Amino acid sequence: MDGFTDLTSISKKIFYFFSKSIDLDAIVQKIISIIFISIIMYFSIRIGNKLIKKFVDRQVASKTSFSLEPQKALTIGEVLKSVLKYTVYIIGIGSMLYDILAKIPVALASAGGFAIGLGAQSLVKDLINGFFVLFEDQYGVGDHVTIGQFSGIVESIGIRTTVLRDFTGDLHLIPNGSVLEVTNHSRGDIRFIVDVQIAYEENIDAAIEVIKKTSTLFEEKHQDKLRSEIDVLGVLSLNASGVTIRVVGRSEPLSQWEMERELRKDIKIALDEAGIEIPYPKTAIINKE
Repeated sequence: MDGFTDLTSISKKIFYFFSKSIDLDAIVQKIISIIFISIIMYFSIRIGNKLIKKFVDRQVASKTSFSLEPQKALTIGEVLKSVLKYTVYIIGIGSMLYDILAKIPVALASAGGFAIGLGAQSLVKDLINGFFVLFEDQYGVGDHVTIGQFSGIVESIGIRTTVLRDFTGDLHLIPNGSVLEVTNHSRGDIRFIVDVQIAYEENIDAAIEVIKKTSTLFEEKHQDKLRSEIDVLGVLSLNASGVTIRVVGRSEPLSQWEMERELRKDIKIALDEAGIEIPYPKTAIINKE
């Protein structure tokens, strides 16, 4: 019984010590403050994003001479959303930590600040390079670009990262500080190439004439996407089983693959109708008797 009494006494002393050391009212007050600041941060971002979206939609729909181009408006909208998010996070989290940091000794706070400064070097590099990307208009939302080893469509540009989706559907988040070389495939017309093979037994001039007529009809059908006349260059190479004829055209960005597929199909149909054979593996059986 004496042991149980001693254990109870010790428990009471421990509870008394912690109840004196910990200010429960202050803790509850800080928790309420953190929840309140978090709610304000959430609604600030939601409301800000809606206002930015309205601004972008208005710029895209506007036809006045002072309005931004649709692509520029989308790019600026994504950047403004990124700036809003980081600003709200920095102010909100800074407000939450203010009371805690105020009670930390000066030496410890200085050491912590030095460590944070070292860790923030990459962040500062991302921010600075992000602003250069925007000011120099290296690429915008919707552009087909190659950044390092990644190639795809730019989905968004932030002050810290660029979001790129490749043609397999994978999403790449690239820090702006690592953007050293950029190839923009969406500035200007894009060349597409269609190589057609015909058998050695066929008349080359006749085949070229058929391809030229087909290309003229193709231009009329796809004039909204083509940016120049389709040029039939002529014989490109003499292969093991046939002759290669090269056809070249220019189209608007991101439509070059569609133009290649459609033109290749039309040329195949036209050659079949003209009786011009495309080479394929053949087996010859020779009977010496």
